Amino acid sequence: MILELDCGNSFIKWRVIDSLQSSVLGGGVVDSDEKLMASLALLAGLSLRHSRLVSVRTEDETLQLIALIQDRYGVATQRAQPARVLAGVSNGYEEFDRLGLDRWLAFVGGYRLAGGACLVIDLGTAVTSDFVSSSGEHLGGFICPGLTLMRNQLRTHTRRIRYDDEAAELAVREMLPGRSTVEAVERGCAFMLRGFVLTQVEQARSLLGDAFVVFLTGGDASLVRDVVPEARVAPDLVFVGLALACPLQ
Repeated sequence: MILELDCGNSFIKWRVIDSLQSSVLGGGVVDSDEKLMASLALLAGLSLRHSRLVSVRTEDETLQLIALIQDRYGVATQRAQPARVLAGVSNGYEEFDRLGLDRWLAFVGGYRLAGGACLVIDLGTAVTSDFVSSSGEHLGGFICPGLTLMRNQLRTHTRRIRYDDEAAELAVREMLPGRSTVEAVERGCAFMLRGFVLTQVEQARSLLGDAFVVFLTGGDASLVRDVVPEARVAPDLVFVGLALACPLQ
């Protein structure tokens, strides 16, 4: 069994797959190393032989997690590293090691799945887009605030905007003009995301021509799914890239 981890600043996304990498045996999202260990302990018949991760956490936090896995399960953890070229994709940043590793692995994974040109849009805490040509050249991308950041900025800087997460979730079940503050904010922010996605598809047509695959990933992908009906929703895209960056020895 193989443990795969995508360690963000706030959350750790994890999954366990079989050694043939053909099926997912368990997975989830947690907000601490301790909760990760607790989740793994609940997985029946767990017998890890390999572990690999991508991390945008601090060096100390990443090394602490790697040591914890070694201590609990007796396996070393392979760690994705910055690269100029990976799996046929060339890093488009002038300083290649400044490109976020999770973002890098997502569009490397997208290129592998598409077998050619692709646009990868990740709708998480931040929203990112990346364009990869048919020859594997990363043409760059864009970064903007995600839904959570937009909502929190409005809550922070506007005194009268106060509501909880449950109200926010209910507000986007339909997209008519809002008749309350929560509806107006949540639907307005969702429309901003949708507009961003549409502009990225237009950019892709200009940069890549008509033959490209659109991938949507990240927690808010469902909010924009209907805007690009031809897009492929790929929640585990980072893990596809992680397997390419850290092949089994």
